[in-house]
Amino acid sequence: MKILFLEIDTEREWGLASVGPAYIGAYVRLHGHDAVLLRVPPEQKVHDLMRSIEKEAPDILGFSLTTRQWLRGARVAGEIRKKLHIPVIAGGHHPTFAAESVLQTEGFDYVCLGDGEEPVAELLDCLENGKEAVASQIANIWVQGGSRPDIRPPLKPLDKIPFLARDLLDERYGVAHLITQRGCPFPCTFCAAGGIRDLYKNVGYLRRRTVQDVVKELYQMKRRSSLNYVVFLDDTFTVNKEWVREFCRIYGKEISTGFSINARVETVDRDMLDQLAKAGCRHIIYGVESGSSRMRFDVLHRPVDNQRIIDVFNWTKKAGIMVTANYMLGLPGETAEDIEQTLALNEKLQPDDFGYFVFYPYPGTRLFDLCREKHFLPENWLDLPANNRQSILNLPELTKKEIIHYYNTFTEVRKQTYMNRYGGALSEENKVEASKSFEESAAIG
Repeated sequence: MKILFLEIDTEREWGLASVGPAYIGAYVRLHGHDAVLLRVPPEQKVHDLMRSIEKEAPDILGFSLTTRQWLRGARVAGEIRKKLHIPVIAGGHHPTFAAESVLQTEGFDYVCLGDGEEPVAELLDCLENGKEAVASQIANIWVQGGSRPDIRPPLKPLDKIPFLARDLLDERYGVAHLITQRGCPFPCTFCAAGGIRDLYKNVGYLRRRTVQDVVKELYQMKRRSSLNYVVFLDDTFTVNKEWVREFCRIYGKEISTGFSINARVETVDRDMLDQLAKAGCRHIIYGVESGSSRMRFDVLHRPVDNQRIIDVFNWTKKAGIMVTANYMLGLPGETAEDIEQTLALNEKLQPDDFGYFVFYPYPGTRLFDLCREKHFLPENWLDLPANNRQSILNLPELTKKEIIHYYNTFTEVRKQTYMNRYGGALSEENKVEASKSFEESAAIG
């Protein structure tokens, strides 16, 4: 059986395809099936897409969808169904937490809940052997018109899972992307990690690969192609100090290629940062989220004070590691004063760069449930675009106009910070181009 994964680009083509299909593709290949990837750029015409699908001649199509990709993914699936009669399966965070609405949408036959390696391999076996009726008995696979399936225990240890199928990632310029763990122990209300824990009844989902397995994958990549930089995609790379210490020792000695990670300020200290820098860490992204302690403690469930954030940013810079802060705005319960505090904290932190995102209530998160309970979420939320530049919520403390104003303020601060630091070395023409680049990036969100 051949599964063709469609990567649904939205406003622009992202640099990296979804990671889920690359894991599933590697797993099903190991079990006698084939897997290929086809990107669907924003500007692609329907007839061109149909021609590309027919050329690949797949037995089933796979969509890995975030909520941001959902609207376009649903349109694409509907167009395909009008012209081609190929079964379609959807997986990823959005189908996992909005499965019923996905299966009620024209063009979708199956939804995979949670991890997909074993369930998709079993589904392909069923279809190959003409046993479509048995598909409804596969754990994690929800069949259109059927009842919610049982959820199988998480696949472990992670070292048993084959390495990512790199040809399904569309990686470029020798930049490799890796995941060392699945699951997250933290209770952030804006993140779907809590929903995934609930899906697996909070049993055994938090797992991590051994350092040796991670290094083995990197060695394999170095043998096959150039390895210029490594991006670790884990939500919190620094969750286990002993693992990080062992990683730094082995990676720094045997790989030493520059790399970046995501971290939380509560999980690092000066010694760890020095070890990471010595091993080759060049960039850390911290989720600050808000400059308001009230928002972090009471709404986001991220109990850390501003001084700790300031200290960690200073330690990171002193270790010689570039630092990026990520912020959100337009949160439930947030006021204009809270956003002003975020801007003020950013001024104190002086990060090398920062990201800023208008909050969106993703299904599977605690804040999604809150927004629905408080009637902040419009009834037609599934029909509205999910992006990070405009709010779909009806918030009592902040108007949509105020949120747009502050989003534009963050854009201007980011642009001016760059110009103040580097503008002196730029020609007038380059300054205009840089300014335009910031504005275009903000327009995409």
